Amino acid sequence: MELFEQIRREYEHGVGSIRAVARKLGVHRGMVREAIANAVPGERKSPVREKPKLTLVMDFIEAILEADRKAPRKQRHTAHRIWCRLRVERPGLEVAESTVRRYVRTRKRQLGQLGQEVFIPQSYAWGQEGQVDWYEALAEIDGEEKKVYLFCLRSMASAGAFHRAYLHASQQAFLQAHELGFHHFGGVFHGLRYDNLKSAVKKILRGQRREETARFIAFRSHWGFQSEFCTPGQGHEKGGVEEEGGYFRRNHLVPVPKVRSLEELNACLAQRAREDEQRIVSNRTQNVGVGMNLEREHLLPLAPEGFDLAGIHFPRVNGSGCIQLLTNFYSVPVPVGIEVQAKVYASYVEIWHEGKCVAQHERCYSRRQKVLNLEHYLEALS
Repeated sequence: MELFEQIRREYEHGVGSIRAVARKLGVHRGMVREAIANAVPGERKSPVREKPKLTLVMDFIEAILEADRKAPRKQRHTAHRIWCRLRVERPGLEVAESTVRRYVRTRKRQLGQLGQEVFIPQSYAWGQEGQVDWYEALAEIDGEEKKVYLFCLRSMASAGAFHRAYLHASQQAFLQAHELGFHHFGGVFHGLRYDNLKSAVKKILRGQRREETARFIAFRSHWGFQSEFCTPGQGHEKGGVEEEGGYFRRNHLVPVPKVRSLEELNACLAQRAREDEQRIVSNRTQNVGVGMNLEREHLLPLAPEGFDLAGIHFPRVNGSGCIQLLTNFYSVPVPVGIEVQAKVYASYVEIWHEGKCVAQHERCYSRRQKVLNLEHYLEALS
């Protein structure tokens, strides 16, 4: 705009000819004519540049984006994840991450997959607060695709996180994951922030008041932390753990992981969490691992012994040699009519009689199913 003004001034009040203006200002005569005709420069056409490197990987990116249309919404590839896969699966083709980002952004906008979230940064003292949440993902376990529930405990000061997968988000799993998380961090946070999980909250009262479950109150007292709960429907009040769950799922659970067992999946999650300790989260000067080491001395000490995580029940043995426990039946080698003690854990159940564990079964989360062990019926068959 300033150049056009200078050209027009020179033409009107200076050298006075197109050739002289072009020679004095070092511009093309065509530009001088354009400036004389109109004070506002015309819209320039952007040249279409060839993309020789991107063209070689477009088919790979398109295949991923097409597969993502059928994938769970929260387990779709980010541009960064696609670029990471290109480096591993197409090592001979070097494409800049910025090039991949621009192309993926354009294609996702065309496919209607583009969404945006806004996070407000906050500051926290070491050991002050951890945030807890469940998030879901799909995993192929022993050849069968299953939905798994992942517990996440995130430190708000160091950005360190603990992840643990379960087949069901039961209260026993909820409490067990807490204890594993405390040992992962090497101590207990002074306060933990939750949404209104059924494992912890029995009833939502007015304002910030909650009627908590007796078991959660006992667990909290055992470990010595304080709890805070978010306003219903306001997930941004624990935005740190929400963001962590999304980041971890996008970067470590895409594509859908294939494992032989839940234990193998959890081993993979632990390895990925250790790798994440090397990254530097925005607005921090040190990486996550260094922050976790600094924070450890500010955490509350671990309890000398763990909390008894089992749910206790006292069922009687029925005529089928089974006890009814929650919604299912489990066989026991105990005479009919005897009352036994059943301990329910996250992944298994134990049946005790006269101070001895007489049976152990994998916990079943279906309804009205019979979980039997043939050895429990040998006496009746003899």
